[in-house]
Amino acid sequence: MSWLEHSIMAKRGEAKGRPGASFAITEESQGKYHYVYGPYAAPVLRVDPGAVVSAETHDAMEGQIRNESDSPSAILNFPFLNPQNGPIFVNGAEKGDCLAVYIQKIVPRGSQPVGTTCIIPEFGGLVGTGDTALLNPPLPEIVKKLEVTPEKGVVWNDRITLPYEPFIGTIGTSPEIEAISSLVPDYYGGNMDLPDVAPGAVIYLPVHAAGGLLYLGDCHATQGDGELCGFAIEHPTVTTVQIDLIKNWTFRWPRLETEETIMTIGSGRPMEDAARIAYRELVRWMAADYGYDELEAYMLLTQAGKLRVGNMVDPKYTLGASISKSLL
Repeated sequence: MSWLEHSIMAKRGEAKGRPGASFAITEESQGKYHYVYGPYAAPVLRVDPGAVVSAETHDAMEGQIRNESDSPSAILNFPFLNPQNGPIFVNGAEKGDCLAVYIQKIVPRGSQPVGTTCIIPEFGGLVGTGDTALLNPPLPEIVKKLEVTPEKGVVWNDRITLPYEPFIGTIGTSPEIEAISSLVPDYYGGNMDLPDVAPGAVIYLPVHAAGGLLYLGDCHATQGDGELCGFAIEHPTVTTVQIDLIKNWTFRWPRLETEETIMTIGSGRPMEDAARIAYRELVRWMAADYGYDELEAYMLLTQAGKLRVGNMVDPKYTLGASISKSLL
């Protein structure tokens, strides 16, 4: 058996990691992409648990930055950034349940796949922003276009080629009554920009509204910890996930599982609050499902926990706290 068949979702007895019917969300069938996570948009698709869905995602700028000579500040219409596929309604999902989303595959799309990164005024980890207001003049705008292929990688220049390490930058379920910008990460998931949300991982997302209402988009070809300048290698993709349902299993913040680790994800400002959320949730997971006393888990994580910075540029920062399964 694969690790997936021994995973938390299999142990819960509802989701088995076995594929059901297959569906495709194309640009045409998606129609309007969404810039808000909330329960008010009509589902683009209704599926039974176990369904496999392939979605044609846009990059975070919805393909509007076409050339290195473009001026993002003149073209982009904030806050209409980070377009999302969905929402996908999962039959039987109710508040108090959890969606288990197994990320199967992410591939670039387009006849000549291209990734985009850029610097734009008052956005990024090392500049003054609207929230971190400084008198320094903004950095100049720069757009960089890069060849992206799974085989060759991300061609940075004649000397440097980065590996193609794709992941879903933004994924989550709908809040119960709120409508929140797709630029914001929070308890439902959203714009976490966490490189661990990658093929081979299962992300567990709490259900707050009927059907779960899953959104996803903003896929990255690669990214360093923190997404420092605010833009990873943004690229349009075909992203394939299997969406399963675990009944009567809920928690406050997203969780993630791979063959080697379990991870909990927290978002907030200041960054130490995101870290506290992530580690607190990991302590609680270890106690609930692995037999640890909470204080023992607290002390063990002090010695063996790992902390990953997803983003340090979004309206809330995201961190993932993890521990090796060998210690569970």
